[in-house]
Amino acid sequence: MDNEKVKELELTLSMERFIQAELLLLLKQKPSHGYELIQRLDDSEFKSAEVDAATVYRNLRRMDKEGMIKSQWEVGESGPGRRLYKLTTQGEEYLIVWTQYIVRQKIKLENFLEAYLRFNQ
Repeated sequence: MDNEKVKELELTLSMERFIQAELLLLLKQKPSHGYELIQRLDDSEFKSAEVDAATVYRNLRRMDKEGMIKSQWEVGESGPGRRLYKLTTQGEEYLIVWTQYIVRQKIKLENFLEAYLRFNQ
């Protein structure tokens, strides 16, 4: 299967919600503005897909509404105000749940690869 087919398959795997785990981890590391989060996601070793600013902001709004993060406006001396996002206690709990889910998925993927390699030898 060529790389394009692999990318198409990855996109169909409902990974949009995985961006929440990525954002929670980045915010656990340090509070950040939206643009900074986009840059940090883009530079990360674990990004699930190309970083789309609209998807990031949509998820930040959803996560703020659901109490995983909180945001506040910061007004600088020059330029427009920016939202600063911080992880909440509830967000830390969600990050733990995401981590447990990822560990389970990793085990399933490793089991799949082992079965495939045994069959394919």
